[in-house]
Amino acid sequence: MIFLSNRVRIVIVTRRPRYACRSCESGLVQAPAPAHLIPGGMPTEATLAHVVVSNYADHLPLYRQAQIYSRQGIEFDRATLATWVGRAAFELMPVYDALLANLKRSTKLFMAETTAPVLDPGRRKTKMGYFWALERDDRAWNGPEPPGVACTYAPGRSGQYAEKILDGFDGILQVDGSAGYNRLLERSAQDVQLADCWAHARRKLHEVSQTGPTPIADEGLKQIGKLYRIEKDIRGLSPNARRAARQERSKPIIEAFEGWLTASRARLSAKSPIGEALKYIAKYRAGLILFLKDGRIEMDSNAVERRIRPIALSRKSALFAGHDAGAQKWAMIASLIETCKLNGADPHAWLTATLTAIAQDHKQSDIDALLPWNYKGLTGGQSHEHHRIEDHD
Repeated sequence: MIFLSNRVRIVIVTRRPRYACRSCESGLVQAPAPAHLIPGGMPTEATLAHVVVSNYADHLPLYRQAQIYSRQGIEFDRATLATWVGRAAFELMPVYDALLANLKRSTKLFMAETTAPVLDPGRRKTKMGYFWALERDDRAWNGPEPPGVACTYAPGRSGQYAEKILDGFDGILQVDGSAGYNRLLERSAQDVQLADCWAHARRKLHEVSQTGPTPIADEGLKQIGKLYRIEKDIRGLSPNARRAARQERSKPIIEAFEGWLTASRARLSAKSPIGEALKYIAKYRAGLILFLKDGRIEMDSNAVERRIRPIALSRKSALFAGHDAGAQKWAMIASLIETCKLNGADPHAWLTATLTAIAQDHKQSDIDALLPWNYKGLTGGQSHEHHRIEDHD
């Protein structure tokens, strides 16, 4: 078996002596070969993990990895690497399903989407699909559940896809201002509240402020900045303490902001850039002020926006997915790697241990034990990320 470690090639030799008993006729006895995901193949589970992490965490497409190995005297065809990744993805599917199911049992989630170009062979071009990311991150209020993210590929960004992904979820969903999410409010079987994102509202004003002297936009940015400074002070407190602080300190600012918003819109053209920005804020007013009533809600959806940034980096390197199934595989593996990062687990170490456990017939009934936050090799534990007011495209 071959194990790749940085620039070192290690050949692992497994010796299995044969024994026979001179006093009986039972014949030869030999220990079984170690179980591997690819029986009789070259790669160990650590090798598979190395290829997968290099592709989806370090943004090295398979053809580049093949070139790197070739320079080291190791000839791997790109198709061979793709087969290895496909096998690892197939074996990891139950872990991903358990991750998604665990997240949907939460009462508060973030959701966002980003583009996913996919090859469309019949048209000799790419078609535009979307990665939908569903994230739980309750660290801002010291929630009991570990953080995690599950991405799903869908061929579009309309609300029907969000509705399908969220099937079984009841609670608060924090999103940007995409109109597709409004479909969730029309569902009768489930109760979903939409909390909107102040970072997106702020960006509208910021874009106007970059065009020249804009006292109205500058005043709006100033008021929003006050809200974020309060959020910085109360980060890490309990939901009740956060709600009490917001009622005392943030609510008066919101009331003044709403008065300013109404007065400003009355004397501006609705079709002007600043008029459009204020119209956006007014349209999503109910979802923007929901954070005043519930200490679990953040002011923005930046947490999930940061989780989909690595997907954008991989997309820049790989250009597109080969087909819809490949895009879903991409989304699935990216989910597990990002969940590792959120929980302070080294993706390569976790993936090696998990693939090894699967190869050794880990029980399906105990699949939750393989989730990244249950990994015994956590290095830094759960770390609080610095809260920023910038949002990301």
